Amino acid sequence: MPERPIALVTGASRGIGAAVARELSNTHDLLLGGRDTDALQTLANELPGHAEPWAVELTDHDAVAEKVAGIDRLDALVHSAGLVEIGPVSDMTGDAWRRTFELNLFAVTELTRLALPALRAASGHVVLVNSGAGLAAKPNWGTYAASKFALRAFADVLRAEESANGVRVTSVFPGRTATDMQRELRAQEGGTYEPEQYLQPESVARPVVSAVQATPDAHLTEIILRPS
Repeated sequence: MPERPIALVTGASRGIGAAVARELSNTHDLLLGGRDTDALQTLANELPGHAEPWAVELTDHDAVAEKVAGIDRLDALVHSAGLVEIGPVSDMTGDAWRRTFELNLFAVTELTRLALPALRAASGHVVLVNSGAGLAAKPNWGTYAASKFALRAFADVLRAEESANGVRVTSVFPGRTATDMQRELRAQEGGTYEPEQYLQPESVARPVVSAVQATPDAHLTEIILRPS
């Protein structure tokens, strides 16, 4: 039997990342990125085909480099890990800005850079799970929106640079989604968590997989999703 394509999904222990892993498991062998090895192993045990934890602290670039060194072909890299902290600019310290950018941007740029040889070898696909905040900023969302605006710019540049190498790049901009992160965000906002009013993780995962599985003549560059 032919080898199945390989996908690395970060943030795979919960939320959108776990939903993407479940959807991709029908067609891809999976590396499940995250920090919680037990949660990643539990998910791996549930999935058809081959899946294994790829446990690493994404902001530790040396550790990430060691993990990537063993990958010689990568058909899909889905960046789903992220951090959200909100508050007025007057309250957001330098540390808050650094924490947000370290995970939401710098971890993504470095992992992608390190994985490019493997992605090029497979004419692979990079999917960046962005946010509605990456399209429009609003009060109290300065650090998060800035990191997501920067992530969009990175995706646009990566797409322009790597298309000649056969690498496709898709940015996905979901609205509020029923995840643990959304629960934490609503607590920061002092509001009620109402999952029935939000997108479901699976509703975000399916367009991600559609982008990855698009025929070679089709390149889905941006996908915007909002709760109906």
